[in-house]
Amino acid sequence: MEIRQVIESDYYVISPHINEWWGGRQMSDMLPRLFFDHFKNTSFIAEQDGVIVGFLIGFLSQSTSNEAYIHFVGVHPKFRKHNIGRKLYNKFFNVVEESGRTIIRCVTSPVNKVSVEYHTKMGFEIQGGGKKMQGVSVMENYDGPGEDRILFIKHLV
Repeated sequence: MEIRQVIESDYYVISPHINEWWGGRQMSDMLPRLFFDHFKNTSFIAEQDGVIVGFLIGFLSQSTSNEAYIHFVGVHPKFRKHNIGRKLYNKFFNVVEESGRTIIRCVTSPVNKVSVEYHTKMGFEIQGGGKKMQGVSVMENYDGPGEDRILFIKHLV
């Protein structure tokens, strides 16, 4: 398996499969092409035998000089449980660390229990929110009315 930086044309390979990879959830609108155009240095593709089997889209914060953000990560359902996500995250962590950043943030939906469990295993902590859902702290209306989210933070040092 090879980990490489994204290129613009990866958008056209990944985009048609996002909803399928998320079990039919409508997620493709969350990953517009602009991420493939403007965040190449901090976004990565996992390929096996020339086939994209995973991706991580992340960026260095423009507003907070010691932070980075992971926007979207996906692994093809047939290739899960093969450490592809871990390799993508570690690649991003290394780039973030090399840039002098020490904090990584990301967000997930409370319905995505797999994501919550995964991020916790990867060393992310859940940030306090004003609401609890099934024992997990949630930021109410984070992405608009009724769009609660779980906020994660990871300190690299």
